[in-house]
Amino acid sequence: MKAMTELQIRSRMKELNGWEFHENTLQTSFEFKDFKDAFSVMTRIAFEAERLNHHPNWANVYNYLEISLSTHDADGVTEKDFELAKLIDGLVG
Repeated sequence: MKAMTELQIRSRMKELNGWEFHENTLQTSFEFKDFKDAFSVMTRIAFEAERLNHHPNWANVYNYLEISLSTHDADGVTEKDFELAKLIDGLVG
């Protein structure tokens, strides 16, 4: 899969809610009520990521989750990242 150009990425960003394009990745963060809620969402994301064979870079501290998406094989953002971002939005939404 080929990396998208910055122009292509920026034109697609309107499809995502609360995501930014920064340092050649799609990035977002979420704050939950508590650790249990954050971890529950991470578990649901993990199952979808495994199904897509496309895994996020993420960090979790208590109720806060940061997510960064890029396709390492393509050295940039691809359609796979937008697909996973939309799935994440649906799971968190």
